[in-house]
Amino acid sequence: MNSPLDHICRIGAYKNPYYAPRRSVNVHLFEWKWTDIANECERFLGPKGYGGIQISPPNENVVLWTYNRPWWERYQPISYALVTRSGDERQFADMVRRCNAAGVRIYVDAVINHMTGEPPENYGTAGNTASYRDWYYPAVPYRREHFNWPHCVIDGMDYVNNAWRVRNCELVGLKDLNQADEHVRNRIVDFMNRLIDHGVAGFRIDAAKHMWPQDLRIIYNRLKNLNTAHGFPANARPYIYQEVIDYGGEAISRDEYTPLGAVTEFLAGRELSNAFRRNNQLRWLSTWGPQWGLLSHSDSLTFIDNHDNERGHGGGGGILTYKEPRPYKGAIAFLLAHPYGEPQIMSSFDFWDSEVGPPMDRNGNIISPAINSDGTCGNGWVCQHRWRQIYAMVGFRNAAASAALTNWWDNGSNQIAFCRGGNAFIAFNNDLWDLNQNLQTCLPAGRYCDVISGDKVNNSCRGKTVTVGSNGFAQIFVGANDYDMMLAIHVGPEVS
Repeated sequence: MNSPLDHICRIGAYKNPYYAPRRSVNVHLFEWKWTDIANECERFLGPKGYGGIQISPPNENVVLWTYNRPWWERYQPISYALVTRSGDERQFADMVRRCNAAGVRIYVDAVINHMTGEPPENYGTAGNTASYRDWYYPAVPYRREHFNWPHCVIDGMDYVNNAWRVRNCELVGLKDLNQADEHVRNRIVDFMNRLIDHGVAGFRIDAAKHMWPQDLRIIYNRLKNLNTAHGFPANARPYIYQEVIDYGGEAISRDEYTPLGAVTEFLAGRELSNAFRRNNQLRWLSTWGPQWGLLSHSDSLTFIDNHDNERGHGGGGGILTYKEPRPYKGAIAFLLAHPYGEPQIMSSFDFWDSEVGPPMDRNGNIISPAINSDGTCGNGWVCQHRWRQIYAMVGFRNAAASAALTNWWDNGSNQIAFCRGGNAFIAFNNDLWDLNQNLQTCLPAGRYCDVISGDKVNNSCRGKTVTVGSNGFAQIFVGANDYDMMLAIHVGPEVS
């Protein structure tokens, strides 16, 4: 029997990430182990003010040695058992507890659209098996009647003109679950509620556009409130951000999903990548936000790159990644400096092939990131979240808080600057000549460390110092050939 809640649209209920106070920014620790994430929360993410982490899918997936354990095996579930290369349920629970205690929330990448394809191997990370051609997954259990029928596979043109096939046929041959079936709904809800019991704050819904909004609404409304034992307020609903790739011109629109929860705004990364590659002038960013065709502020999960499009998959093409560090850091700095959207940053492992999985030993065990003496990562991990220019901008965003964007300045080209109220100031130079201007910083008089070029150590700046006069003005210099294209100052611990 359906709950009365199935027919209620709780507008806005799933759009609050419930970050701890004075925190922001969600970082995707792609393919990290649970023990490593727990350690990273305590030693780095918590102290640096990060708000949350998106983790890789935590439930059992098929083991694909035929393809040398590619990253995408995590997106082919065999069951909802909480056992993967990242760890088991005990380690998962310990990670969530420790990260919440450090002030860092956990968001689960939930794969609920489908199960596996028909790979050569037939066993999962928890030791379970399936009979693919019979649509039989005994560890759930799912049988033939729990999948969409008649059997069909999505064709490229379906995205343009056939919403029914996009939602009822198989995505690249993955067994397509029928979320209108009560058994399927109950298994998905049980899985997600178990994660809520462990203390997670929300979910990324993988392949949301491939599921009917009315079915997702029913599933979301059956989820438990967040667990108050982990510091969440009473009656708090999970934060839900849905993967809907929509650049326009398709049969399915992101707007069909915004009444349910937040949506991944892929257009933000494409437009900022264009601008910071000088394919569009930075001056036009003065109207950044919905005027650019982006989702409303409360509906959007914004990012430059994610695990798909950094590889040219899933909405990829023309996206800045860690492989172009200078413009990439500039684009992320703008994303975090601007008040629009709920930002997420990517933390990658290094790859030379778009299919390759995370660093692993000969037995397929994920190798932990090494932490170098300068704070960067080794063992094949990129760890963008540890780049000074990025974690400094997390601190900038936290200092800016809810202050409005004011005092926009540009040179009519690729030099821009703006304030966030009286809390923070940032300038960018993406021109081929120096930025050297006397600009209004909106900050109290004093000496400030530029957080981009260096940390503050023992009340002195390791990088540039900016002197703000009694009228709020300062001489701002960002050279065309400087290591980074931006300069950022803010009130708080960076004042010298």
